[in-house]
Amino acid sequence: MRRTRPGRVLGGVLLLALTAACATGPGDTGTPAPEPAPLPAGLVLQVAHTGGYTTPEELATRLPVVTVYGDGRVLTPGPQIAIWPAPALPNVQVQQVDAGTVRELVEQAVAAGVTGSGDLGQPPLADATTTRFTLVTDEGTAVREVYALAETPDDTVTPEQAGARGRLRDLVDALTGLPASGEPYVPQTVAAVVQPHTGGDPELPQPDVAWPGPALPGASVGAGLTCVSATGQQAADVLAAAATANALTPWVTPDGGRWSIALRPVLPHESGCTDLG
Repeated sequence: MRRTRPGRVLGGVLLLALTAACATGPGDTGTPAPEPAPLPAGLVLQVAHTGGYTTPEELATRLPVVTVYGDGRVLTPGPQIAIWPAPALPNVQVQQVDAGTVRELVEQAVAAGVTGSGDLGQPPLADATTTRFTLVTDEGTAVREVYALAETPDDTVTPEQAGARGRLRDLVDALTGLPASGEPYVPQTVAAVVQPHTGGDPELPQPDVAWPGPALPGASVGAGLTCVSATGQQAADVLAAAATANALTPWVTPDGGRWSIALRPVLPHESGCTDLG
């Protein structure tokens, strides 16, 4: 009969105990950690600019700085070609990140103060934009707005306000600096902000392009502008026509109307003209 030394048995017991302690951690009962709350299927986090000194059509068609969805899609404006007239359709890029990255971004947004309500100051600047942060979780929707976030020198607000603004600026940098590569976003719906064509620049004459979308001029969105939303095959036709058009293109309807149109890709959580700025 083989005997085992007591010291060897004791050492084995201690090893098992240490292994179990390492596996469970201090105060852990061994019960698996609960699964994190599921992310919303749609919009999770967005940074957008509102207001500022610009044209009414720019205000209506301005794209958000970054939009993050629960399925990991991240939409941002892509590089714009430096020519005039600019292309009719703005460049929007979509990239894919994993669920862990989305959760990290949500945590960063909370840590940066998106869910907070402290005073961020009102810098003595005119005509700057307001940065709007929107965070959607299972607890609801939080919206935080800060005026002149990028333009404000720290000495125009209190140290506490400067610190809070700095954390929000860092969040914007994190959101716009994701390492994943993107590809062109192909929208299912395209909004068209419309106004009568006034003749254009005589030094830059542009050929007419037939408008393939919904009947113009559409519903009023203020400031003398109207809007229509093209979906389905009409959206595909508008995208195809926009490939050869630019910001000065006269769009012509079957009744002979000539229109200036600013196109805006509609994002996945948006429905059309009613969601524009």
